[in-house]
Amino acid sequence: MPSLQDLVAYLDQYLDASQGRDYGPNGLQVEGREDVHKVVTGVSSCHELFVRARKAGADAVLVHHGLFWDGMPRTLTGFQFRRVAELIRGEMSLLAYHLPLDRHAEIGNNSLACRAFGLTDLEPFGIHEGLPVGFRGRFPEPITAEELNGRCRRIYGQEPLAFLSGPDPVKSLGIISGGAQRELYQAIDEGLDAYITGEVSEWVMNVCREAGIHYLAAGHYATERLGIRALGEHLAERFGIEAEFIDVPNPV
Repeated sequence: MPSLQDLVAYLDQYLDASQGRDYGPNGLQVEGREDVHKVVTGVSSCHELFVRARKAGADAVLVHHGLFWDGMPRTLTGFQFRRVAELIRGEMSLLAYHLPLDRHAEIGNNSLACRAFGLTDLEPFGIHEGLPVGFRGRFPEPITAEELNGRCRRIYGQEPLAFLSGPDPVKSLGIISGGAQRELYQAIDEGLDAYITGEVSEWVMNVCREAGIHYLAAGHYATERLGIRALGEHLAERFGIEAEFIDVPNPV
């Protein structure tokens, strides 16, 4: 069984966590017990996740969205205290990896999604703070816009908000999980037929209509389930520990 320090060191290296700017700290955020026999993975830090992880016997909780973000209050009061208190009561560590998990080429949210969509010739896509966070690729055989929408629904488990204003059939697709509305402009500049992210803003519809591109907003939470679940499975295989994904669904 790995020690907590061994697990953190491996994840920091495997995910190249020191590269690039992020909106909060990547790595160990709350320190728990020394030995890790079981890891619970989840998308977002919240009280429900921590309560369920404690009941499941977790030694560590591994998330995509951690507790601490730029611009947040630095005091542990109210709901933030209750979250941290649940971790401490359970002697559970909290590890968080945000943009490093989005851009990872093997178990990242976007590379996994591209392969699930059936894309080939994958390339990094979507420069953010000097580094790509998404991936793009091509369909071996063009698919209809209706099929693109259907695959999106099946892969992410919910109905996307879709502006299907691009070419039909669809030959190319770029994906950036989460709240990457403004990277739509990069998709347009690169001549992609379609772009998928998690969220959508009011201005997007008209831009898509006028630029002739498909845009599917599949949910911030839904587009970021893939990577954290795969990361837990990777750790289980590498270290021989137990990993359990706990879903706390969020329609946004």
